[in-house]
Amino acid sequence: MKFFADTADIAAIDELVPTGLVDGVTTNPSIIAKSGRDFKEVIAEICKIVDGPVSAEVAATEANQMIAEGRELAKIASNVAIKVPLTWDGLIACKTLAAEDTMVNVTLCFSANQALLAAKAGATFISPFIGRLDDIALDGMELIHDIRVIYDNYPGLKTEILAASVRGANHVRMAAIAGADVATIPPDVIKGLVRHPLTDKGLEAFLQDWAKTGQSIL
Repeated sequence: MKFFADTADIAAIDELVPTGLVDGVTTNPSIIAKSGRDFKEVIAEICKIVDGPVSAEVAATEANQMIAEGRELAKIASNVAIKVPLTWDGLIACKTLAAEDTMVNVTLCFSANQALLAAKAGATFISPFIGRLDDIALDGMELIHDIRVIYDNYPGLKTEILAASVRGANHVRMAAIAGADVATIPPDVIKGLVRHPLTDKGLEAFLQDWAKTGQSIL
């Protein structure tokens, strides 16, 4: 499973890239607003740091304007993926931009039927929002399972499942088990995946035993 960092924080991305764990980046209007910086400048800077897809979301809600904004954002770098909402107009924009060989991330997916429509419209990625479904007492992970089954039933559908609204380590684990192609994850959650108390305990014991030998490797 690929990991996309869900952030516009350049420092956080810089910290993660050397680990080899970052396959791409996703942003949205809320994340960009928190950065307090110019939208296009932030996207351009991220695209220079990360080789993989960098999602940049349109602000329009009408298809023709979405297409125009998508084309403008696509000029920033070859690895920009245009993010459009899963609406009727969003599907029209997706179809047009995908036909122009532009990567499209269709976002705000909350049903398997929506995911099927996005795939038929040529989406590169479909973003089911796991956490937001969990918030309203629905099973977000069940949606990942359903989309995986549908896409696997029809090999002609090439859309990748991008698990979004990931809240913690369990979401990452369950999305991987369910067969999500990608998970977009906040940097602090990515860093938290490495932690386990038994790892810390084991390392402490090894270091104590090594110190008793009085030896040095270098």
